[in-house]
Amino acid sequence: MRLATLQDGSKDGRLVVISPDGLCYAPGPLETLQSALEDWDYAMPLLAAIDDFPHELEKSALAAPLPRSWQWLDGSAFQSHGDLMDAVLGITKPKTDKPLMYQGVSDKFYGPYDDILFNDESLGIDFEGEFGVILDAVPMGTSAQDAFKYIRLIVQINDWSLRTLAGPEMKTGFGWIQAKPPCGMAPFAVTPDELGGAWRDGRVCLTLNVDWNGKRFGAANGEPMGYGFHELVAHAARTRNLVAGTVIGSGTVSNANFREVGSSCIAERRGIEVIDLGEPKTAFMTFGDRVRMAAIDENGRMPFGELEQKVTRV
Repeated sequence: MRLATLQDGSKDGRLVVISPDGLCYAPGPLETLQSALEDWDYAMPLLAAIDDFPHELEKSALAAPLPRSWQWLDGSAFQSHGDLMDAVLGITKPKTDKPLMYQGVSDKFYGPYDDILFNDESLGIDFEGEFGVILDAVPMGTSAQDAFKYIRLIVQINDWSLRTLAGPEMKTGFGWIQAKPPCGMAPFAVTPDELGGAWRDGRVCLTLNVDWNGKRFGAANGEPMGYGFHELVAHAARTRNLVAGTVIGSGTVSNANFREVGSSCIAERRGIEVIDLGEPKTAFMTFGDRVRMAAIDENGRMPFGELEQKVTRV
């Protein structure tokens, strides 16, 4: 099942169920995705029973599947990305056997075709392609194995970053504020069964194609996550309850053979250049630049739809 949210003038939009071909929709039995998540045992059978999709879907009407959330927690679960970012920022992290994670902006997720507003292109504007999960309420202390049962939906995310600000903020040891503006979401949130065999061991085993200004920039696969989403959920819930609608991200999708498959963010490409050339060569985004992201399955289908956003001056 694939769910989406239509813009209707409200802050949370209108929940709809998407047809199998992604071209039509039917209104859901509850007004918003948040309300469905808070009463999932009631909502899920009603949503799944819908098999008539009378309305044609217009891309311009789509908001993020979850336009705002109680909590957005982003991991960094791909080792190759972490190593390259450390090279760019000149940071040596202490070794740990726990996932890296930070808490970011959750009161807004950009829609899949929204212009992304920035006030200064010298701040190192960067996209970051990743996957995420949307959760039911998770009790504090939930184990990784038990965490699977709380993963309700899977999403595709563009985690926008301002790299000029990221290094100084990270080196304070106190976390990001200015360097992490709101993220964007691809149009469809999908139930795990919608991915079939591509949902394995808590990982989205799909290739995420990333195009920058119409040219392929990366095609990394989500399978090599160092920690699965069930482990990220357990990490986040160690000392707190997680409310229904919490979103947890994988961090930038990255593969060890990055020279072959490319990258899901510019900073990673710059890290490769530091290693190979001694200094970064690729510039960050400028106003008017566009990025497109779409995860592709083995049949060429895009389970999450496509995300295409333009960098725009405020």
